[in-house]
Amino acid sequence: MSDTHLGIYPLRYEDVTDPLILSQAIYPNMRKNYYWSDDFSPEFYIAQAKAGFIAVTDIFDGKELLLPEIQFSYALLHFDDLHISKKVARLLRNRKPKLHITADINKIDTVIHHIQQYHKQCWLTPKYANTLKETCSVTDNFQLVTSYIEEYGNMIAGELGYIIGDTYTSLSGFSSREKYYRNYGTTQLVLLAKYLQENGFAFWNLGQSYMPYKFSLGAKQYDRSHFLKHWFNHI
Repeated sequence: MSDTHLGIYPLRYEDVTDPLILSQAIYPNMRKNYYWSDDFSPEFYIAQAKAGFIAVTDIFDGKELLLPEIQFSYALLHFDDLHISKKVARLLRNRKPKLHITADINKIDTVIHHIQQYHKQCWLTPKYANTLKETCSVTDNFQLVTSYIEEYGNMIAGELGYIIGDTYTSLSGFSSREKYYRNYGTTQLVLLAKYLQENGFAFWNLGQSYMPYKFSLGAKQYDRSHFLKHWFNHI
C-alpha cells in the first residue's frame, strides 16, 4: 500500500484480496479504520465487503470517494438473542405486517429512493447505488437484497443489505415518520431477524456498534479480531 492520504490509507483491489496485506498490515492496525478508494467497480466493492469492510462515501476536493471501513468493533445479532419489545409484539399481533424480501432491481431502486429522502446527509449517493446494482450481475457469493413492509401499496419501512455466505450485513434503511406507522421501523428489523433465523443464517452484521437500537434488538458488540473470526467462519 502507498503512503497515507487524507489522513487515511488508499485501498486497492490488490490490498483487499491479498491475505498477507490484510492479516499483517490492515487487520492488526487498531489505529486505522477508514480507508479510501476511487474504485467504484462492483468487483472491488464485493472484495472489500468479503474482507469485512463496510463502505460509505464522502467528497474530497470535489471528487466522490468510497470509504471502506474495517471497524474497531461490530454489532452482531445472533438470533437466539433477539428481543421483541411489547410495542412491537402488539403491532405484530394486531396489524400483522408482512415483510417482503427480494433482489428485484425495481424494488431495490424504490428502497434506495426512500433512504435518500429519509436521510438529510445520505452517503448512499447515486454513484454508490449504481455500484450496488452492478454487483447484481457479478456471480461471486454476494447478493444485494432489500427488505421492506408495505401498507396499501406504499413502502412504510425498509432497508438495503447484502448476503455473503450465511451472513447478512445491513447498509442503510428508512421508516415512515407518520404517527400511525410508529414502531414499523423496529418491526421491520424484527421480522427480518426472524426471516434470517428461519432461513439458516448464522448472524446479522449490523455494523457500527455505537447505536442503541441495535442493542435494544439484542445485538452484542464484538471487537475487530473476534468479529473477523466469526466472519471468516461463515462467508
